[in-house]
Amino acid sequence: MSDEMVKIRNLHKSFDDLVVLNGISLNVEYGQNMIVFGRSGTGKSVLLKCLIRLIEPDAGEIFIRDKDVLSLNREELNDLRKDIGFLFQSSALYDSMSVRENLEFPLIRNFDFDKSEIDSRVHKVLEAVDLIEAIDKMPAELSGGMRKRVGLARSIITEPKLMLYDEPTTGLDPITSKEISTLILSLQKAFNMTSIVVTHDLLCAKIIADCAIVLKDGHIIKEGTIKQLLADEDPFLKDFFSDEVINKNGRD
Repeated sequence: MSDEMVKIRNLHKSFDDLVVLNGISLNVEYGQNMIVFGRSGTGKSVLLKCLIRLIEPDAGEIFIRDKDVLSLNREELNDLRKDIGFLFQSSALYDSMSVRENLEFPLIRNFDFDKSEIDSRVHKVLEAVDLIEAIDKMPAELSGGMRKRVGLARSIITEPKLMLYDEPTTGLDPITSKEISTLILSLQKAFNMTSIVVTHDLLCAKIIADCAIVLKDGHIIKEGTIKQLLADEDPFLKDFFSDEVINKNGRD
């Protein structure tokens, strides 16, 4: 087995005449946390969705744990997805289900666990995100930060090897954003996961990242550590990170 959990080669995706990904290539090593930066509309979320074929790319290669993702049939793809967690921007909780039922859902749908195993996993992940007292509450009864924690708990309840995060701290205040970012890092270590994180939140990135890439016009224009990117004199990067700091502090 190679050292890379994820390998992407020359990935392309367009929507009609709009080119979103234009020859993306990258490696993510086992146990590594990679941040994906870029302005809105630059293909960050599309990249995540192409990885698990929620969106079909136009061309290129994707390997996850040495499996050729684009050659998998439906059954093989579903088996691979069992080892991948995905946290959407909205947390994507089912409003008509309690916290317990939201967490049980992926286990009942995708596995043949008995009730004791399901109960054990539900309690384990709720304890990990410090929300065991909310087990029988409805999503409408939870704060934004609590909903994000439940969404995170549901994402890791299958004990995935790879986690994909799409703006995990969006809409949260700076204190809650820091708490969620720290939680993501602690869970990554506890469950020995590899992570790819799309975010505009520089504080989140500083807490989580081992490395980062910056997308622009369908290309990766820079890659390195957060410290290296912040020190880079490239005008686009200086403007980008300056804008993100201003936006996070709530100024126009």
